[in-house]
Parts: sequence; structure tokens; C-alpha cells
Amino acid sequence: MYSRGFLILEAHDGEEGLKISLKEQPDIILLDIVMPKMDGITMLKELREDRWGKNAKVLLLNTLSRNEKIAEAMSLGTFEYLIKTDWKIEEVVKRVKEKLS
Repeated sequence: MYSRGFLILEAHDGEEGLKISLKEQPDIILLDIVMPKMDGITMLKELREDRWGKNAKVLLLNTLSRNEKIAEAMSLGTFEYLIKTDWKIEEVVKRVKEKLS
């Protein structure tokens, strides 16, 4: 599916997200901390174990501004953290474009 000039790959849980990410190797991954089956931190850890995944660009999304998981995710190579409730979709798209340029 294309949206706002991007090819969007969607996963419904962390396990599916990891599988799709490793297979498709997207330019950037928007990763939520809270997901069914496998949380975002576990997915990020497993992603970083892969040869391609260790350098994948990951933008972390969450609803909480203070969370010990944020520090853990940042130590695993997340390059930015966004609080979902603070951002409009247009701003997220702009941020993604900046990170990809």
C-alpha cells in the first residue's frame, strides 16, 4: 500500500513485524513499544542480531513520555523516540522524510 509517497508495510504484532522487516528490509521502521505476541523492545533486540537489522533505521513510537523501556530502546540503536499523542501524522511523515534524506 502506498501512502503519502511511501510504500507502507504493516504488521499486526511484533513477530510479524520482525519477519516482514528482515524479509523486506525497509528504509525505516516505525516501531511501537507495546505490541501483541512480541513487544517492541524484544523485536528490536532480535532485529539487531541480524546482519542487516543491526543497522536498520528505527523510529520508536509510544504513548508514554517516561518509561524505562525508552532508555533500553535507545541503547539498542533507536535513533529517535516519538510520543504518539504529541504528534500529528503530517509531522511524523516530515520526520521520516528528514531521517531518510
